[in-house]
Amino acid sequence: MSHRGSTRLLPADTNQARGLAEYAIDFLRENPQPIGAATLDLLGRFHLDSVGCGVSALASGANAPTVLRAEALATPPMVGRRGAVCFGSSRPCLVERAVAANASAVREWDSNGTNFGHDAGKNRVAGEFGHNDYYPVAIAAAGEAGLDGDATLRLMLLIDEIRGRLAEVFALRKYAIDHVHHGAVASAVAYAAALGGTVDQIESAIGMVVAHYVPFRAIRAGHQLSDSKGASAALSSEVAVMAARRSLIGFVGPKDVFRNPLAIYRKNEPCPDGQSPFELELGTGGDAFAIHSMHFKLGLYEHQSAGALQSLVDLFAEDPALATDLDSIRSITVKIYEPAYSIIADPAKKTPTTRQSADHSLPYILARTLLKARDVAAAWQPLGWESLMLLPDDYSDAAIADPAVRSLIDRIGIMHGGPDYDALYPEGIPTSVGIDHAAKGMLGGRMVTFPLGHARADAARTAAVVDLKFERLVAGAVSDPAALRKRMQLAGKSVAEIAELYAFPIHGCDPG
Repeated sequence: MSHRGSTRLLPADTNQARGLAEYAIDFLRENPQPIGAATLDLLGRFHLDSVGCGVSALASGANAPTVLRAEALATPPMVGRRGAVCFGSSRPCLVERAVAANASAVREWDSNGTNFGHDAGKNRVAGEFGHNDYYPVAIAAAGEAGLDGDATLRLMLLIDEIRGRLAEVFALRKYAIDHVHHGAVASAVAYAAALGGTVDQIESAIGMVVAHYVPFRAIRAGHQLSDSKGASAALSSEVAVMAARRSLIGFVGPKDVFRNPLAIYRKNEPCPDGQSPFELELGTGGDAFAIHSMHFKLGLYEHQSAGALQSLVDLFAEDPALATDLDSIRSITVKIYEPAYSIIADPAKKTPTTRQSADHSLPYILARTLLKARDVAAAWQPLGWESLMLLPDDYSDAAIADPAVRSLIDRIGIMHGGPDYDALYPEGIPTSVGIDHAAKGMLGGRMVTFPLGHARADAARTAAVVDLKFERLVAGAVSDPAALRKRMQLAGKSVAEIAELYAFPIHGCDPG
């Protein structure tokens, strides 16, 4: 997906760590180019979506963000530093702890923005995953550096741009490395640059992240996933801030790390001396940014299931009565692409017992959506994304243990769609859902490639559903959702307002 604007190329035969440092300094401080209105609007929506997810997770008492927040509130900032605040508190905390707590909250529901690392126009299609998890890094850095709202938006965009472009050129999952590594690199660059870091200091921070703090996908293995999966971005952003802070006070990390033959890039993708395995092209102005290829989730689900959910929505649009007689469904056949087939259709995912496993289980997601459709239809309400949106209650212990879910899961079969499906990923999310119904016969089966929420879907319709999602997530968690929405409009905000941006009350949260 190409958008007009200026870019900067970091060739493979250059020191790209140093290039990223120079790019960040120019982007933030030395030579900032105007950013397109479409980009800023999209960035604001992704940030608001992340805040809604974080507030909901904390208000619901989700374990990982609650634990990390309590830890952060118990750690005062370093002497002589401002520190950062956690969601729901005005108490200054050690900045890396506050970042970890806030990023954990944002990511806990696995419902905020997603990217699939794809720029077909320039044949950069590594297809690595990633998420808009790192805005708390920008907020913390802005608070420490004394940045206003407009500068903070630029800092957020810098993080999304670096991690988004890395996802297009290097597929970490091929080497069992977790996708949050790209976010850690971007966070280290942005934090160090925001606090006035030199090129040498920023390069050092990148080198430390790459050499010392590479997260592996071990957190995603096994039959049932744990807090570690949801908190992976949080822990990586924590060490990124720590690496940047150490570089800023004089610690020197390895240089030229993208061309280092023993670092993860050349070690896994060998190339001649003096080169890295990829070139990086980064947006500098206009709307030439990776954020335009990022997607929204319209509820709580692993994004690779979005095509299957859209298939159900389309089936209900054609025949609303289908939802009223689930017992007559003899079987459901899903065809999907790799890597989704291996990740969310793993046989172990047919028996989830934790929320972290259930939201990565395509059978569970479909079963829960079908049951929700039955209840919506019984209430004579329209069936669509708005009414079928999966929310935290859909992943409660009771919901996961519901015998009706098990009955439907037993009738769901998932198969790899083969080359025809694989060829359409990561540009799209190619999925088909066919239903064998006792009375209606075979239904559906058409491939969906760009479900609502995808960057190539109807943008206005997506925005409307994402706005509704925010309202539902924060309802009951804050006293005035409209005031929270207004608070998160960063453009024009003062330095003081940004420093206290996340210090609003959240029901059920210790204010510290």
